Amino acid sequence: MKLILAALFGIIVAAGPATAHELRPAFLEMIEAAPDSYDVLWKVPALGEARLSIDVVLPDTCEETGPRTVSDTGAGLSSRWSVHCDGGLAGRTIMVEGLIATYTDVLVRIENADGTTQSARLTNDKPGFLVVASPSAWNTGGAYFLLGLEHILFGFDHLLFVLALLLLIRDLRTLVETITAFTIAHSITLAFAALGWASVPQPPVEAAIALSIVVVASEIIRASRGRTDLSIRYPWLIAFLFGLLHGFGFGGALRDIGLPQVDVPLALFTFNLGVEAGQLVFVAVVILLMAAVRLATGARLRWARAATAYGIGGIAAFWFVERLASF
Repeated sequence: MKLILAALFGIIVAAGPATAHELRPAFLEMIEAAPDSYDVLWKVPALGEARLSIDVVLPDTCEETGPRTVSDTGAGLSSRWSVHCDGGLAGRTIMVEGLIATYTDVLVRIENADGTTQSARLTNDKPGFLVVASPSAWNTGGAYFLLGLEHILFGFDHLLFVLALLLLIRDLRTLVETITAFTIAHSITLAFAALGWASVPQPPVEAAIALSIVVVASEIIRASRGRTDLSIRYPWLIAFLFGLLHGFGFGGALRDIGLPQVDVPLALFTFNLGVEAGQLVFVAVVILLMAAVRLATGARLRWARAATAYGIGGIAAFWFVERLASF
């Protein structure tokens, strides 16, 4: 029993000093506007006035043909300029300088004049990639899947919300219903936000997500005291309602990264698939941990649930106040 409480408490402590989605990837897009000429978009994430010290290194055959324009997007700095690359980009390498010293990723998207696109995900151990002559759609799908997977696994607020739901649920059927409701809800608003069909300012959404965790944590405590309110009897309902809110958080992050103008459905689907895969991995790990300790000790988890709920609620309340102050 002490082991599971310590493990869950460790998750909470690790999440405590982290704000959600600080590890937003940078984004490089190059669109071929004329033969061998490209319009470049370079988005670098920033936290306040602190900007990541990374920059694009294009092949030696590329020369800038116009001035750079820089704008503050709120989540970072966005730069635009044009280049001419003799012979095009196929067979040449694009690098991101300074990426080795960071923990962020870079999503690169190359769109050719014939409509074909190539996407790549650069990391600190892979700061460059080779542009191919005939990219495939699966290349784009794989890049966005990994982005979705990374986003949920480093989205500590979303993980704490899922953990709180797991502690609130007592049987397998309700668990399946609740996870399904959460998935359907956040998939809907993720698509709406990412496609620009619904626009919600990100700071209030992030604050509301933190508040949703506080609410679920309070429901766990109420359940441990024998209360049987509607949200306790039907946790799938609260999961669906708050899932709509969390979807705007996912969609805002995906909108900041950027969707390809071609293969939008594929990018959106695979990003969401990555989110779901990461969520299911997290759920499986927590359930296995709880089952293993319960099997080894034969003990019930009632007091551990309540104690963990207080920890989750405390961290989420801190996030809520912190995010309100940032408006």
